[in-house]
Amino acid sequence: MMIPEFTLGFWVLLHLISPVANYANGKVTEACYTMVPRHGHTSQSEPIHEITLNQTTFCPGDIIKVTLSGPLFKGFLLEARNAKDLNSSPIGSFRLIDEEESQLLNCDQKEGSAVSHTSSSKKTQIQVYWKAPRNTEVSIQFLATVVEKFKIYWVKIRSPILYPSNVHPFTMSQTTTVSSPTSRPIATLKKSFSALDCGGKKFCIRNPVNCDPENEYHCFFLSFERQNHSVLIEMSGPNEGYLSFALSHDQWMGDDDVYMCIHEDETVHMYPSYVFGRSHPVFDSPAVLETMAWRLADGVIQCSFRRNISLPGSKRFDLDQKYYIFLADGVTNNGQIHKHSQQPLITSEKHDVTAHPKNIGGSRSPLLLKLHGAFMFVAWMTTGSIGVLVARFFKPVWSKAFLFGEAAWFQIHRILMLCTSGLTIVGFVLPFIYRKGWSRAAGYHPYLGCVVMILAILQPFLALFRPPSHDSRRWIFNWTHWGTGTAARILAVAAMFLGMDLPGLDLPSPAKTYAMIGFVAWHVGTEILLEIHAYRLTRKVQILEDDRIQILQSFTTAEAEGHAFKKVVLVTYICGNLAFLFIFLSAISQH
Repeated sequence: MMIPEFTLGFWVLLHLISPVANYANGKVTEACYTMVPRHGHTSQSEPIHEITLNQTTFCPGDIIKVTLSGPLFKGFLLEARNAKDLNSSPIGSFRLIDEEESQLLNCDQKEGSAVSHTSSSKKTQIQVYWKAPRNTEVSIQFLATVVEKFKIYWVKIRSPILYPSNVHPFTMSQTTTVSSPTSRPIATLKKSFSALDCGGKKFCIRNPVNCDPENEYHCFFLSFERQNHSVLIEMSGPNEGYLSFALSHDQWMGDDDVYMCIHEDETVHMYPSYVFGRSHPVFDSPAVLETMAWRLADGVIQCSFRRNISLPGSKRFDLDQKYYIFLADGVTNNGQIHKHSQQPLITSEKHDVTAHPKNIGGSRSPLLLKLHGAFMFVAWMTTGSIGVLVARFFKPVWSKAFLFGEAAWFQIHRILMLCTSGLTIVGFVLPFIYRKGWSRAAGYHPYLGCVVMILAILQPFLALFRPPSHDSRRWIFNWTHWGTGTAARILAVAAMFLGMDLPGLDLPSPAKTYAMIGFVAWHVGTEILLEIHAYRLTRKVQILEDDRIQILQSFTTAEAEGHAFKKVVLVTYICGNLAFLFIFLSAISQH
């Protein structure tokens, strides 16, 4: 009887726990209609949280920023419904701003029609975007259920009513005026953009340099053409998600004036937006854009619109000032914008797009990251690898004293390895200067880089305590020195493999991977060749000794031939390394 009783108790316990677990991860689709948590307690009557909106009216397709805020809470459920029938189905769809704190739910079989929490962590504010459907003319009211504790929660907290732009809000006083966005007609482009007027009538940014969007599929194109008090802007690129450009006061993302062309539902929507820090863009009303047009063909997005040079009373930048210009692209999923798929193209200096027309390019790889990659490639593909071969195979070749009474091979080895450590230290610091901290988006690359950095510093430090060759503890140093150096080389190669795939360097793929594999094979093959040669030379000397042929010339000749062969291999190896290094440095400098 013990087992059935235990099983029954365990089953009851699971059923008591499961609702709590489900609500902790925010999967609350079963509560979509009533918006009531299954906690078995009565909800609170007076709400202490509020829902605010960034505008009071909307046009079909508008993006509205919705903020739920108040004292600390753990869970929530947010929906948009018909203000005249709050028991109706959810209307429109949401887009996330912070994917760590919120997630989309499919209520009433509508994708993204509700938002909930992702964990029971405490929060004071949640912000999301709501997109108005294109076929609705009803007033909208947002409802939120907020859970502070298991027994303390509020159901259907109401937001201010959001009215269609063609409906006068009956709750507004007669003395209050609100500038509502007006819908702009959107046309379809008849043909592709052309680069013929770049540098003549248009200020153009192109990547690759001098490409033509009319004839080249992979051409990213952005042009500005001044027309009296406005500017006609054209943007084109191979992407099925979105294209965007930004005007910035610096070469760092944040506090920028952004304009986006988003492919959704077989059409292209155009929105001005603003970026605070490295967060998702905050959408603004498209009312500031005029004569909007778009085209989709062969996986290429093209959009154009006109904007006045100055917009008094708006946070939009004046176009007759100098800015750095960003050109980015990325993917979308159910209307939700994801981080750009590659490093944005950034101009090398500030430009006034309304001044003299120019034809320029840009770089998708910041200078500090280029230098980081260059220093690491030089350190571990050239100085480090050559220094290891010299220490391993060239002791008998360059055994004579050189500087300060030390053997020549040792001096060469020491200089090369100190260069390796120095280049590693400088290269290690550069990404932190660029990122102004740690990069969470770089995967395992920075972790491996930190380990390589520690080992690169540890190696010369250990060498300071190197005991004499006749010391009984010398074998401990030899193995420690070899193990630390070998680990550093292996991890450095692994870090370079991972680093090449990061968007910061923007190296060509898959050529970069093949080149790196070629370098590894080149180095390993050289080591194997020298190992085989050293073994055969040792065997040859042993045979001469066993036969007791006391001909000194035989030993000298064998030794001389062995040394000459090693020198030829080393020269060949250095030439090959320099070739691989040239390939990588050329790729870095061109992007």
